[in-house]
Amino acid sequence: MASRVLAATTSPYSLVAFTALGGAIVVWGVVNAASAIGAMNAGAEPAPAPVVAPVIAPEPPSPPPPAFVFDAPLPGQVINSPFGLRQMPWEENGRLHEGVDIAAPAGAPVHVATDGIVMKSGVSSTYGRFVEVAHKDGFHTFYAHLGRDAGLKRGTYVKRGTTIAYVGNSGRSTGSHLHFELRNKAGKPLNPALFMGKTFAEKDDLPLKAAAKVGRKVRLAQVSRWPDGVKAPDRLAANGEGVVTRAKGGRVRVRINVVDG
Repeated sequence: MASRVLAATTSPYSLVAFTALGGAIVVWGVVNAASAIGAMNAGAEPAPAPVVAPVIAPEPPSPPPPAFVFDAPLPGQVINSPFGLRQMPWEENGRLHEGVDIAAPAGAPVHVATDGIVMKSGVSSTYGRFVEVAHKDGFHTFYAHLGRDAGLKRGTYVKRGTTIAYVGNSGRSTGSHLHFELRNKAGKPLNPALFMGKTFAEKDDLPLKAAAKVGRKVRLAQVSRWPDGVKAPDRLAANGEGVVTRAKGGRVRVRINVVDG
């Protein structure tokens, strides 16, 4: 019996079959191992990449609103009689013209120069129809020689640019125009031309010192007609082209005739 088994195992055919079987088992194991490793790799999720938040520069802060903004009461119109010493034909001497005159057609809307509260409106023998508005920090604006106001009652809050009146020729006026004044909290007149149409970032930027300055030169006023209720003095009518004299301090005093037309 033992010899038969040995003969079977020592047969060349049996060795070949045994070797082939062993090789197949090895190949099968390698294939299965590779398949298992591939399956494991296929099922595993890749490690997520680290998330880095983008660096965003902060927005610069918005600039603060300006402390003061002054509009022109008659946009697009020009000043034809400035702030300063002026002498009218019916006056003996020069005196301070406490505002500016802005020529404009009758009925043109007059806008408040900056936010404020209507303080007063009425009629004066010299200023004619007028409106006065109070503003922050004690400023006051004054609008005169109006044709009519806009009917705003005292205490009404008005935003910059609001129509408060209309151009006219009332009071001691020599033609259709707006007389516009700006005063500080002490009531002192300031040159409105240094504020009109300008913006000031801070209170310290306001040209208060320059606006309060009054030059020594007297400007000679010329008018196209006498205002209602004003009679030309006889001495003016007697002078030809006008008489010029010098006063103390070098100021010029002049009497002039009315310009025709």
